[in-house]
Amino acid sequence: MAVRPLRERFELFIALRYLKAKRKQVVISLITAISIVGVAAGVMALIVALAINNGFRNTLQRNLLSATAHVTILEKQPGYGITQWRELVAKLRALPGVKSANPSLYGSVFLVAPMQSDGAVLKGIDVDAELASGGLAAHIKEGSLEGLKHNTKPAGIVLGAKLAARTGLIYKSIAKVISPQGELTPFGTLPTTERLRVVGTFETGFFDLDSAWAFTSLPTAQRLFGLEDVVNAIELRLADPELAPQVAQAAGKIIGPQLAATTWMEQNRQIFNALRMEKAVTIITIGLIVLVAALNILIALVMMVMEKHRDIAVLMSMGATRRQIRRIFVYQGLLIGSVGAVLGELSGYAICFLANHYRWVRLDEEVYSLSFVPFEPRWVDGLWIAAAAILISYLATLYPSSSATQVSPVEALRYE
Repeated sequence: MAVRPLRERFELFIALRYLKAKRKQVVISLITAISIVGVAAGVMALIVALAINNGFRNTLQRNLLSATAHVTILEKQPGYGITQWRELVAKLRALPGVKSANPSLYGSVFLVAPMQSDGAVLKGIDVDAELASGGLAAHIKEGSLEGLKHNTKPAGIVLGAKLAARTGLIYKSIAKVISPQGELTPFGTLPTTERLRVVGTFETGFFDLDSAWAFTSLPTAQRLFGLEDVVNAIELRLADPELAPQVAQAAGKIIGPQLAATTWMEQNRQIFNALRMEKAVTIITIGLIVLVAALNILIALVMMVMEKHRDIAVLMSMGATRRQIRRIFVYQGLLIGSVGAVLGELSGYAICFLANHYRWVRLDEEVYSLSFVPFEPRWVDGLWIAAAAILISYLATLYPSSSATQVSPVEALRYE
């Protein structure tokens, strides 16, 4: 039982000795060092690149899901609105996995403000239902949603933090809101104007929402848009957002042919498909670094076999088997790959931690919807990247280790 471990220690001992630098083997040692650095660089680059991809995806997903619905019921053809929304809300709330079903009314408005008048998307919400679901309420920066429940004049409005800063509509100030889709008169549709008090601001971290959206109570939005008791969307929040397709399918059987259920995945398909494609391209592109390092391992081991012909012949003449000789060079390649993988893992995760903690890479929020590049490495990625690097290193040893076993002790020692 002790013979096999002893033999393995012998093969590993020889492999380690061969990797140590000697004056006449400077070139081989240099190639070996380059191979280790190459493997480490490839592993590190892959970890950092995938951490960026995961960070973008997870941050965008968190920001989206925290401020938007998981499943949204809409009209297939935009019309007057959803009139029987109360009955539908009650039925949708009873679906398995649904935490809340909230009616809402969207529309474009124009804000007349002290600093800069600007357009916005105004969303009328059921305040009690929104407070119970905890969606928007969790992102209130100043004030509260409670102010939307007051029936006093003027009614309340909650603005995105960046929209409030850009327009100068600070907390408790008065905003003049103009809706182009106002009252229908014999002379056509006339814009509706209403003065609303800013009762709060919110910040989700998602630029598109924080810079262009505003919320008010559902009755206020209906009055401003010149509508009766109708809504144009019913928003479902789920216990598990990943179950959105199944819930949307179940909701489709309830809502009828005039309405459609869309998921957060469908609404943001282009963003997530782009990130998925970027991840695949990143793996392929940066994986070439590891392949180049494997080529260096191959060259180093081939040169090592050529240099060590006499040593191999001596070992074989002393009783070493061809299998042991093969293992010596396989161990050399695996040692190079393992050391490079460990160094790459340590440096990759260290860079991710520091870059995310200190926010090294800043972004333009208007373009990327994020203020900095988030780094979120996953331990699963570290495992398969290290395993892939070691596997490629092993494959690079197959030819040199096989050629080492072809050495003939008699021929190699004939002229010694």
